[in-house]
Order: sequence, then C-alpha cells, then structure tokens
Amino acid sequence: MIIIFWIALFLIVYTFVGYGFLLYILIKIKRMFKKPFVFKTDQLLPSVTILIAAWNEEDMIVKKIENTLAIDYPKEKLQIIFVTDGSTDRTPELIKPYQEVVLLHNNARDGKMAAIKRAIPFVDGEIMVFTDANTFLNDQAIKNLVKHYQNEKVGAVAGEKKVFIPTVADASSAGEGFYWKYESLLKKWDYELYSNVGAAGELFSIRKALYQPVESDTIIDDHMIAMRIAENGYLIAYEPEAYAMETASANTKEELKRKIRIAAGGMQSIFRLGKAANPFNYPVLTFQYISHRVLRWTIVPFLLMLVLILNLLIVLNTDLLGYQLLLVAQVLFYILSLIGWFFESRNLKIKAFFIPYYFCLMNYAVIAGIGRYISKSQSAAWERSKRKV
Repeated sequence: MIIIFWIALFLIVYTFVGYGFLLYILIKIKRMFKKPFVFKTDQLLPSVTILIAAWNEEDMIVKKIENTLAIDYPKEKLQIIFVTDGSTDRTPELIKPYQEVVLLHNNARDGKMAAIKRAIPFVDGEIMVFTDANTFLNDQAIKNLVKHYQNEKVGAVAGEKKVFIPTVADASSAGEGFYWKYESLLKKWDYELYSNVGAAGELFSIRKALYQPVESDTIIDDHMIAMRIAENGYLIAYEPEAYAMETASANTKEELKRKIRIAAGGMQSIFRLGKAANPFNYPVLTFQYISHRVLRWTIVPFLLMLVLILNLLIVLNTDLLGYQLLLVAQVLFYILSLIGWFFESRNLKIKAFFIPYYFCLMNYAVIAGIGRYISKSQSAAWERSKRKV
C-alpha cells in the first residue's frame, strides 16, 4: 500500500510540477552544446491563408474581421477565409459586405473539422493559419509565426493564448489565466528542448503542403492536425510573440463544459496518435507527449483520489508523522477548493481560493471527459463557449 501511494504521488507531482523542472534542467544542458536557430530578417514572406471557422458568432464577428484586416502583413500575400457552416444567426450576413474576405457557408452543421475540410480546396497560401472567431490577434502575429518556417524542420507553429484577467477576478478568470501562464512556459521549454506536443485552436499555423485531413468526428481538431505533422518527423514550434487574446469563460459552468470537451477529445487523440506514443519513432517527442499530455488526460485525476484514500488508510494503520502531515495538507487543499467553490457561488472574488478550485475542476473535467468518450456522447460539432464581455 505504501509503495503504491508513493508511486501515485510521484506521478502526480511529476505531471504538474516535476516535468517542468526536468524540462528546465534539460534545456540548460542543451544550451551548453547547441545554439538556437537564428532567423534571417531579409527573407521573402510566404503567402498566408487565415482560416476561421465561425458558428453563431454574430456578436463578435465584425470585430474579428476588423482585427484580422488590421494585421500587419502584405495584403497581396494574405487570404482570409471564414467558414460559417451551420450558423443560424446573422454571422454569414455580417461577413458578406467585406470584399477582402472569402465567405463559405452552407446550412449543414457537421462539425468544425468538416468545415475545415470543405475550406481546404479554397486555400491559396503556402502557410495556413487557424484562429478562433472569438479571439483577437496582435498585429505582428502572422509575421512572428511565419519566421519559424525558415527552419525546414518546422512543420507547424503554435501561437500564444492570452486570457484577459480583470483586477477583481472570479474562479474562471483567475484559474484559467494562471493555467495558461504555466502552459505557456511549458510550451516554450518544450520547443526549446525539441517540439511542442499539440496546438491550441486560438492560434496556430501549418505548412499547407503538410496538411493531413483528420477524421471528421475529431473533437479537438487543432491538436490532431498539429500532432499528425509531428508524427511525420516535423517540429511544432512555439511563438509567444504571436498571440490570441480572449476573455475567460463566462463562469465556471462554461469553463467546465469546455474542459470536458477537451478531455474527451484528449482521450480520442491518444488512441489515434499511435506513432507519437511509440518511443521507437521519435523518443524525445514521445517523452514530451506522455509527460505533458497523456498523464494529464488519463490516470492523474484518478491517482489524486487514490492518494487521498491510501493516505487515510496509512494514517489509520500507522502513527508516522510524515503521512499525517501529508494527509493534513491534502485535506487543507480540498477545503480551500470548497471555499473557492462557495465564494464563486456567492460571487465573492478572492483569487487565492480560486486556484485550488480550478485545479479540482480541471481534474474532474478529465474524469467526466473520459466518461463521455467511453459512452460516445461527446459530439464533434463545435459549441461556442460563453465568454465574459
């Protein structure tokens, strides 16, 4: 029982903290032997297509178009495509007046991946940039993304997701903001070591020539598109100076809905990315993929429950002070999480309690997502999450 306890605790700590420390040590060693890639400033810019799948985004779509048109990139090398399949509001009508934009629309709602597949024949750019309809890019985003393609080993580039956090934040804002800051740091180190292990749909790009259509029932298409390119031996770069800004989920209910969908898609992707999980193909990629993604999306939430139960049983059968302190620390953490939940339900905004609450929410979402994947109840059709105004 004690051995199982320590193995489970090690895996939990490694997944959320230890992997980051190990990455930092490994890249420190790498820096002593290998210099970073140097970008040239006199290179011709490639042609780019920005592809945006938008479903019922009438409240945001005009701002998104204006933000996209304001991007600093040669207009003759920039194509903008909006796919609004299945939209039942005014989204297509609001896009039509913009002559600079290619609008693709049909009434069928078959999911985001199906919409992307339908748009591919219309893509003219050498580089495809994917971004969400409810996020806004910095004006240098595209230039910062495409510079990485000077390295022939790079097949995809992930941008940065930034969450606007108000001064007085609730659980969804504080928790999501903290999570993405930590994720961004891991992505930076992942790429410095070897490669990123996926990309967020808010902003990422690929070489069009490397695009592989993924299954139409794919739940998290952005992750799958990028990882299929990595499975073919290319790197997924990371560029923090190309970022997509968005507000946090409207509340924890909306954030939970989004996280459950991602978790269900994560399980689906694990079964479909066999090459990425096979160390005989690309061992460093496999190490990163399992450490950064697979452990989080599979066993760690269950290990959290196991560690608490085993800790309690050990304390009941021994009088060792160390285990008693570990139990107290766990109980205190979950009490803080409950306080965070209570404050959230009462609309009391105290950030210190929201981090434990968000952590528990995130791990519950993984368990719920696994349940949805097993029961095949998670649709691939994308659903717009409500965001703070």
